[in-house]
Order: sequence, then C-alpha cells, then structure tokens
Amino acid sequence: MELDISGFTAVLVTMTGLAIIMGHRLAKLFEDEQHLAPERLSYRVLGVDPAERMGCARYSLALLLSNAAMMALGYVLLRLQGWLPLNEPGNTAQAPDLAFNTAASFITNTNWQAYAGESSLSNATQMTAITFLMFCSATTGVAAAGGFIRALARTSSQDMGNYWVDFMRVLWRVMLPLCFIMALICVWQGIPQTLSSQAVATTLEGARQQIMLGPVASFETIKHIGTNGGGFFNTNAAHPFENPTPLTNVLHILSMLLIPSALTVTFGLMLARKKQGWVFFGTFVVMFIGFLVLVYGAEQAGNPLLARAGADQQQSATQSGGNMEGKELRFGIADTALFITTTTAATTGSVNAMHDSLTPMGGLVPLAQMMLNCVFGGDGTGFINLIQYAILTVFLAGMMIGRTPEFLGKKIEAREIRLVILAVLAHPASILGFTALACLWPDTAASLNNHGPHGFSEVLYAYASGTANNGSAFAGFNASTPFFNTTIGLAMLIGRYFTLLPMLAAAGSLAARKTVTAGPGTFPTATPLFMGLLIFVALAAGGLTFLPALTLGPLVEHLQMLGGHLYP
Repeated sequence: MELDISGFTAVLVTMTGLAIIMGHRLAKLFEDEQHLAPERLSYRVLGVDPAERMGCARYSLALLLSNAAMMALGYVLLRLQGWLPLNEPGNTAQAPDLAFNTAASFITNTNWQAYAGESSLSNATQMTAITFLMFCSATTGVAAAGGFIRALARTSSQDMGNYWVDFMRVLWRVMLPLCFIMALICVWQGIPQTLSSQAVATTLEGARQQIMLGPVASFETIKHIGTNGGGFFNTNAAHPFENPTPLTNVLHILSMLLIPSALTVTFGLMLARKKQGWVFFGTFVVMFIGFLVLVYGAEQAGNPLLARAGADQQQSATQSGGNMEGKELRFGIADTALFITTTTAATTGSVNAMHDSLTPMGGLVPLAQMMLNCVFGGDGTGFINLIQYAILTVFLAGMMIGRTPEFLGKKIEAREIRLVILAVLAHPASILGFTALACLWPDTAASLNNHGPHGFSEVLYAYASGTANNGSAFAGFNASTPFFNTTIGLAMLIGRYFTLLPMLAAAGSLAARKTVTAGPGTFPTATPLFMGLLIFVALAAGGLTFLPALTLGPLVEHLQMLGGHLYP
C-alpha cells in the first residue's frame, strides 16, 4: 500500500513539473508575433491571412467549418478503404453508419471505436484517416483554449486572435515535435512502427501464427498526448504492442495529463494571475485524487461474494490481492486504477483494463468523471469546461452577497450566464436523452451482454463516453449497429460543439467588457475558499443531474452485491 501511494505521488509530482514547463511553452506560443517557415507555408497553402484579427463569431466559424471539412475527408477515406494502398489484409470499406460514427468520433477528440482496428482498418486508413483526425481534433482543442484564454485577457476588444495561427502553431510547435520524440521512446520500449501489415511466426508447437503489425508507435503518441484515445488494436492499451512495459504505462499517463494540466499555468501567465491558475490546477488535482482513491480502494477490496465463498481457496486467494478480473498482471491494481482515473479524467478513452470487469464502485468512477467532464478534461476543452463552472460559482456567490458577480475583473451579466447554462445543460441532455431513447429502443436488449443494473450501466456509459468525447467503452455491449452508430455519433458532435462554442461566445462577450477595479465587495477567486466552492459546485451540479441515473446503475448494483444478489 505504501509503495502504491509513493508511486501515485511520484506521478503527480512529475505531472506538476511537466505542467510548469509546458505551460510556459504554450503561453509563449500564444503570445508570439513571429511565424515559423512551416507555418507560413501552411498559411499560403490554405489561403489564409495570418494578420487577420478574428472576433468570436469569425473564430468559431473557422473552427467549425474546418472541422466539418476534415470530418468529411475522414468519412470519404473510410468509405474508400478498399481502393487505398497498404491494405494487405484486403479490408473492405466501412458501412455508411459506421464511417459516420468513426469520422465524428475522431474529429471530436472522442475516438470511440465500434470496430476492431487490427481486423477492419488498413494501415492506410489508420494513418490517413484515424491518425490524421487525431492530430486535427487535439490541435483544435488546444487552439480553442488559446483563443479562449486570450479573450479573457482582453479589455474592450473584439479580438480573440486568429484561429489558423493558433492551430498551426500548436500543430507545428507542440503536437508534431512531442509526438516524434515520444514515438522514438515507444519504439525503444518495443512498440512496433512499420508499414508491414502482419508478420508470421512459428510457435513452439510448430504452428504458424499471424501477428498484426503497423505504424503503432506514431498512433500511440498522438493518442495520449492529444487525449484522443482509441486503439490500433481492439484491446487498446492492454495490448503488449500498445503498452508493453510499466514504463510505457506511466509515460502514457503523463502524456494524457500533460496539456490539460499545463493550460492552468498558461492561463495564469497570459492573464498575469498566477495564483488563479494554481487554484484551477488545485481544483483538478483534488478531484482527481478523490476519484483515484475511490477506484483504487474498490478494486483493491475486490468482490466480497468471492471472499465469502471460502470453499474455493484459490479464488479466495485471488480476491485477497484485489479484483484482478479484466486486468493485466504486468500492471496490477495500482497502475490499472491510476490509468482508469487518468483516462476518464483527461477524457482520453485509452484503456489498459476491461472497465466492464470493475467492481460497481470502481465502475462508478469513470462514469462520474465523464459526467462531470471537468477533472482535467481533454486538451483545451477540459480547461474551458472548468471555467464554465467557475463562472457559475461566482454567479452563485454574487447572488448570495447581493452583488453583480465579477470574474477576472469583468462583470458577469445575463448573456454570459445564458451561454454558460446552455453549455452546462447540453452535456447531461445528450447523455440522459440518448440513454433514455436507447432504453426504449426495441433492439437494445440484443446488444447487451448483461442484465439488470450492469446492463443499464453499459448503455449509460456508452452515451456518457460519447458526449464527454472520451471514447472508452464499458464493454460487454455491441455498439456496432445503425442505431447506436448514429446516436452515439450525434452525441459526440453535441458534446463537442454545443459546449465549446457557447463558451467561446461567452469569452468573446467578456473580452468586449471593460475591466473593473476590485472593490471591498468583490468575491476573491484566487483563494483556497474559492477552490473549495468550485469543487462543491461542480460536484453538486453533476450529482443533482446524474445521481438518479447512477442509482439505477452502479449504486444499486453495489448494494445488490453487498446483499449477495447475482445475475446469470
């Protein structure tokens, strides 16, 4: 236990150090006036003017239309897979509903996969469609965060910067260099990087075995640094070609947390409010540790029904080491719990264990983090989601003391609150609305592998994962049907753009306001008290919204487990 706690502490300390370094790097990038040669070439190819100053509407439109074009390109490539090169296995094109789901998934930074990558995609589509969209979606999120933070720093201005400049700088100066370096480390650790589709090996018994290969290392790096998720192989980061050693496991975890944590430092530097940035960083860390403790404790305790069995001593001994069902022995309970917490906190969706095999309370953690969607969160979008709760917190605090709420020296008025409420409500409306529709859909039962509350959790998890742009799956659930491909695809688009665009509009509205001097009645936001209030508001809002659904799933399953109730 002590070793596990020291390991968790070492990861969090390392993350903090890396956040400071990357935070300074991103702040310099967003404030730089110079353009590198690759960036200037990109502007000429795209036909954009890097000197153009964009307001909120122009910035958001450029983001939305470019994402739509890239999604369409990804869809076309997936539909043309059978005619593309580097397709040695001869994989056919994806069906229209599956191609829509996949293209929507990867452009929204979700990376939900209703297919098995090694058996349905070629190396060509893995690179030109999947990896391409992973770079685009992650870069979009970080660029949007740059414009968002820049707008919060403005006074009486309509200028959010230039979306194309932000996008190209993040791509050329952050994503590509980091992924190149990390890919080399991955290859050193044994992750394949080749254009060959397969290798044939002879086993000790003399049988011939086909082993699928491909450009896995390059896939893995942007998958985690970009908080994308997904997997080159169907078993994702549990596959030894994606995550072969404890070192790669830790590097994957640090990669997922790198940019979401660094943006709090970037925010503090760009607004000259370092204490405020650290308050937001502390908010992330406190919620993260709370969920980590919950999942680690639940999985270490295991299933009491097996401990009570007693007759099977081997089974009892297994439970004494925790719930190892669905987990890799090379990672164990501690590394698996840390990975589970990280991948759903940072909305990455990469998994190194079967979430379907978690204990009920262990399974509640990834569900709850995706429902909150502000425990670090994805690249760029997670920080923006936290700010929406910060604005909501100062609004509630202002109402309690009878003053117009202020945030970062700006008056929060009706327009900002309406936009924040729209962003806050879009998330649960998508998750709960589509879950309710799926529960009424007559063919849903055929997609479930489990009955009772666990089966409900599988459906709830799918739409929470899609809407939160996470992409992990509870498993035990066949989502590759026209109904689920379409509805989960729509949930991904709603979760990405119906929360991001209103918050960009709110930032643009605040940018146009004058900065007011803090008075004696101003509620300070760079304090531990505000951090506590922010955590309370986020948890209370999520709890009040999602508690009934969680009660029907993991909570009642946990109570039934304690009562000795089993499902066939």
